This record gives sequence, C-alpha cells and structure tokens, in this order.
Amino acid sequence: MPQLTLTEIALLLAAMAIAPAIARRFGIGTVLGYLLAGIVLGPYGFRHVFSSHDAHEILELAEFGIVLLLFLIGLELRPRRLWAMRSAIFKVGGAQVIASALALAGIGLAFGLAWQTALFIGLALALSSTAFALQVLEEQGDLAARHGRLAFAVLLFQDLAAIPLIALVPLFASRAPELHEAMDLTAAARGLGIIVAVVLIGHFVLDKLLRVVARTKVKEAMTAAALLSVVGVAMLMQMAGLSAALGAFIAGALLSESSYRHQLEADLQPFQGLLLGLFFTAIGMSLDVRIIGAEPAKVFGLAAALVLVKTVILYGLGRAVGLGDRPSRRLGLSLSQGGEFGFVLLTAGVAAGVVTNATSNFLIVVITLSMAATPLLLGLEKLGSRFKKRPAPAYDALPLRDEHVVIAGFGRFGQIAARVLRGKKIPFIALDISAEQIDLVKRFGAQAFFGDASRAEILEAAQIAKARAFILAIDDVEASLRAAELVRQRYPDVPIFARARNRNHAHRLLDLGVTNIQRETFLSALEMTREVLVGLGYSERESERVTRTFREHDERRLIEDYADYSDMEKLQAKARSDAATLERLFAEDAEEAEESDDAKSAKPIKLAAAEKAPEKVETAAE
Repeated sequence: MPQLTLTEIALLLAAMAIAPAIARRFGIGTVLGYLLAGIVLGPYGFRHVFSSHDAHEILELAEFGIVLLLFLIGLELRPRRLWAMRSAIFKVGGAQVIASALALAGIGLAFGLAWQTALFIGLALALSSTAFALQVLEEQGDLAARHGRLAFAVLLFQDLAAIPLIALVPLFASRAPELHEAMDLTAAARGLGIIVAVVLIGHFVLDKLLRVVARTKVKEAMTAAALLSVVGVAMLMQMAGLSAALGAFIAGALLSESSYRHQLEADLQPFQGLLLGLFFTAIGMSLDVRIIGAEPAKVFGLAAALVLVKTVILYGLGRAVGLGDRPSRRLGLSLSQGGEFGFVLLTAGVAAGVVTNATSNFLIVVITLSMAATPLLLGLEKLGSRFKKRPAPAYDALPLRDEHVVIAGFGRFGQIAARVLRGKKIPFIALDISAEQIDLVKRFGAQAFFGDASRAEILEAAQIAKARAFILAIDDVEASLRAAELVRQRYPDVPIFARARNRNHAHRLLDLGVTNIQRETFLSALEMTREVLVGLGYSERESERVTRTFREHDERRLIEDYADYSDMEKLQAKARSDAATLERLFAEDAEEAEESDDAKSAKPIKLAAAEKAPEKVETAAE
C-alpha cells in the first residue's frame, strides 16, 4: 500500500475529480484527462508532488481496477454468449496478435535488435489496453455496435494470450535457458488446477454465499461479499502465477446467470470506476517526459508507427469479417494503442534480461503516448465523418436496442405482470430485494434478479434507459416512492405503471408525476363485490352497474382528495359525507336505469300494434 499523506490523497482525489470533467467538457475523453493529471502531479511534472516510487505503488494498487473491470465484463457475458463469440475471439484476435507482433518485430530488426528481443517487443506492443479501449469505446458510444463487440473479442484474446507470454518471457533472452528450465510443468499443472478450482467455486459456492449474505438484508455485507468474491479469485490466480484479471473474468462469467448479477454490478461499479481513474492517473505519473525531450522525433515516430501498424492490421481484419469502411476504421483506432500488459511484459523482460532498462523505459513512454492518441484520433475520425456527403450504409448504424420492461418488485403483483409479458414474448428484467422471494420463484420456473430497484446503480445495471416501460410493484411504500422519483428524474421518457398500496400512496405517487396508478386491492375488491351482489339475487346487469358507478365515483374522489391529502380534517369530513353521496348516486343511477328499461320495453309494444293493424283492416274488408 502506498504511504501517502492526507494532503497528497486530497490532491490526488481533486485531480481525479476535476481533470476528467474538464477533458469531457473539451471532448477529448476522460482517460486523457486522467493521464494529463498524472503528468502534472508526477515526478516529471510541474510540482513533483509524487515520486517515482509513489507512482509505482499507486499503479500497483490501481491495477485492481482492471481486475474489477474484467469481473464486471464477465457478468455481462453469459457462457452461451461467450461460446457464440469463439470465432471472433480466436480467429480475429489470434490473427491480430500474430500479424501485429510480426510487423512490429520487423521494425525492431530494422533498428538492429536481436530477433528474440525484436519478437518479444513486437508481442508486448501487439497487446492493446483493455481498460483504456473499453473506456474509450463506451464514451464514444461504440461498445454496443458490431465493431465494438469485435473489439471486445480481440481484447479478450489478448488478455488470454498475455498469460502464456508472461510465463515464457525467459525463452526470449539472448541466452535462453533450456526448455525444461523455462517451462516448469509442475507450475503449469498447478495453474490449470487453480483455474479448475476457480470454475468450481464460481459455479457451486459463490452464488450460495451471496444468497446467505443477501438474506441478512445488510447492504454493507453485500458490498463486502462482492469485493471478497473478486479479491478471493484474484488471490487464487496469483498463487498460481496467473493473471488475476483472467480469474476475475472467469468468476464474473460464471455469475452471469446468478440472481445477484445486477446487485454485484451496482456494488462494484463505483470501486471499479475510481480505481480505473487512479490507474490512468498513475500511468501519467510514470511517464518520463525527459525521454520525450531528449529524443522527440524518435519517440513520436515510434508511437505513430505503433498506432499506424495496428490500425492498418485491424482495419484489414474488420473488412475481412464484413465490417464497413467506417466501423473498420474505428475498430483499428480503438485498439491501436499499447496496453497495460505491455508494461507487465516489459518489466518481466528487464528481469529476465530480454531488454535493457533504458529500452523498457523508452517503450513505456511510446505506449503511453499511443494511449493518449487514441481518444484524439477517434474524435478526429468522428469529426471527419460528418463532412462526408455519402451516407453511411445501413450496417454501419448501431443495432436496434433490446427494448424490454423493467419490473421492480416480484411479489404477487409483479409476477402476474411478468406472466402476461412472458406469454406475449415481451422481454423483461424483474428485480426484487428479497433473497427468499428470488429463491422461491426460481423453484417454480420464474426468473428474477436480486437488487434494490430504488438504487440508481441497480436501475442502470438493468438498462432502464433502454426500457419500454417500468412496472413499479414494490411492496414497501417508501422504497416504491424512491424508485418512482429516481426514474422520473433520471429517465423521464420511460413510462411508469405503478402499484399503490393505498390512497395515500397513490397521492404521493401523483406528487411525483406518476399518473398510471393501480391500487393493489381496488379492482379485485370491486369484482368480488359484484359477485356478492349477484349471489344476493341482483341481476348481472345491475351488479355491474352498481360497481361501475362506485368505481367512477371513487376514482373521481381520489383525484379530488389529492389537493387536500395532507389535511386530515378535510379528508375525514369528506369521508363522512361520502356515504350520503354514494346513496344519492346509486338512487340517481337506479332511476336512470328504470327510465332506460321503460323506454326499451315500450318500443316493442308499439311495433306489435303496428303489426296487428293491417290484420284488422283485412278482416273488415273480407
């Protein structure tokens, strides 16, 4: 853990709060803002607030943000979807790593490096930054597009490839050890065993652990359990000398079918965002600007070559799999930078004698500059595309959103709505705060997710912004009102259909601007009352008329009472006069019904008289 003073922590937090906001304001991306803040605060910046040692320690701590990022990505990727992406992951991802490594190794050979060193550097630079690229893709709105999904597949392969590359670093040394020394079969078997253990724990243990914690209804315990899941898996992977990020991804993918998926995402998202910001800030601190000043042409030239080589290769791969011109360009630019695994490989290369410390520091500066260039290049590409007269082809557009319904509260009320939606094949996401309720409905074949729908993070994880409707069926009045207020404030275009416990609850929902309200027992009580009237001898028609009259009166009074719902004395006075009002309404309604019946019965009598008249005339004629 870095030993920082409160002043240094305050400066770091201030920089992380201000720099990305300013960067977003100028449209250059929050990641670049973090990098610039790190450069200013770092040992080579203007104030020298943090030393190189501090920057290194902060970077080590902040790398846990990448672990959290991969865990959250795993939560979004169900195993079936991951299997469906296997072609893009291994074919496109493998082709990118191999082609980029060979091309960059060729540049290394041109600079007079040994072939082993050139190939090692080529492989290190071929890996892009998962954290950086995904952040930029999300900010640019590209992550949901086809080229964004393809970029994710390539990044996933790179993360998988980084593991054996780190293990095989000694083989690239000029005087490589024997193969049996470089590759410890026992360590490999241990690593494989740890991966199997992670899979088994994720599948059989984590979900049960989260269920036990959820039943305590202690929010802090749930957050701690979510963090423990990630830290525990990362610890197991590191024990085997493997990538903690890969372990986190596996654990996340195994929990993607869990009922607690949305709750986990909401609990971990703030930590992931903060640590990723800290990671990029630490990268900026580590940038030795003296190297840029000493050899600016060489540094910027190699950074430009790195970006160009990877962009061209990825553009070609994008076109080969059917992407259009512009999506292929954006695919190439989004993954054109070096990555955090490049830093790890270069550090390991120095320890193994593959590269010198000076070469490693130089390449770290090149990688950092390539990172800084990514959001700028994507922004310029987007700006340039606006001046093109030719419209983009249909397949360049973002795919249609999966319009769905979010159901908050999966008790009796919410389940009825869900059954109808399922019958009509309308997709929905059901949330409930009760772990027992989630387990119960699962046993009967229904699916709901654990999560407090009155929290912004949970609704965001349920993609409420893309929803066609929000069904508010939460039993707890205060939680229901919090959820309604949240949706009305942040997602005003999403229609709300709300369940109200009672009249006061309905009035408070009206206060928030919710107008589609159903009181939970009102209609069922009316229907039962209609059946009681029929059982007492009243006709179906009269029973229907009486209950309809009551419903119209009560709904009208509900709106009238709304103006005074906080004045208990006025409400009590209205309630006392309500019985008399109802009696008058029923009497007036009965009179109207009688007059209507008389009119209907008179009409056929006149018709009968008209029909008999000709018969009498004919008889007289005879």
